[in-house]
Amino acid sequence: MSAHVIEMKGICKGYLLGEERVPILKNVDFTVDRGEFVAILGPSGSGKTTLMNIIGCMDEWEYGEYFLNGRPIHAMEEEELNEVRNKEIGFIFQNYQLIPTYTVLQNIILPLLTRGMTSTEAKERSMEIIRMLGIDHRLKHKPNELSGGQKQRVSIARALVCRPALLLADEPTGALDSRSGKDVLALFGQLNKMGNTIVMITHDLNVAKSATRIVRISDGELSEETI
Repeated sequence: MSAHVIEMKGICKGYLLGEERVPILKNVDFTVDRGEFVAILGPSGSGKTTLMNIIGCMDEWEYGEYFLNGRPIHAMEEEELNEVRNKEIGFIFQNYQLIPTYTVLQNIILPLLTRGMTSTEAKERSMEIIRMLGIDHRLKHKPNELSGGQKQRVSIARALVCRPALLLADEPTGALDSRSGKDVLALFGQLNKMGNTIVMITHDLNVAKSATRIVRISDGELSEETI
């Protein structure tokens, strides 16, 4: 097993504006070791969303190689990428992406059901995570009956149930009040200490400082930030 969960070599991506190619990512080399908690910090337009989409196997690029948990993403077809997204990556979104007509429990176990588990098996597999996140008393509620912080905990539980190699969090505190945001960041710290590898995308330096390593992106180029 590779020591790197993420290994990118010379990743380039741009778009055509008329006849001119405008670069978005410029020869990006980026590695994340197993068990790291890394924040990718950058303002709007810096290329961080594009980089996140590539990390999450949701976007193509023009040049370079990308290995995720030792698997060559650059050599995969769409069917294989779907499998990687389902098994290797736990996505945590700013706006939660919960299904409003589903209960908390149904939202959490959905990734396991898509992998062929029964509802009973999926619930048993998920309960330890659900209890750890303190949402076991909310399992029959719908998302509109939850606070923002509770919704994000449901989102985190859903991301964890498949035991992914990587937790990928997109502005995870962006829709939360300051207290709920601090609680979620503290939870990320706990999850990291338990061995989870986390990459968090943010524009906020104070949020980024909760990670153990910060990588700054500016004009499509990466640089290490001293915490």
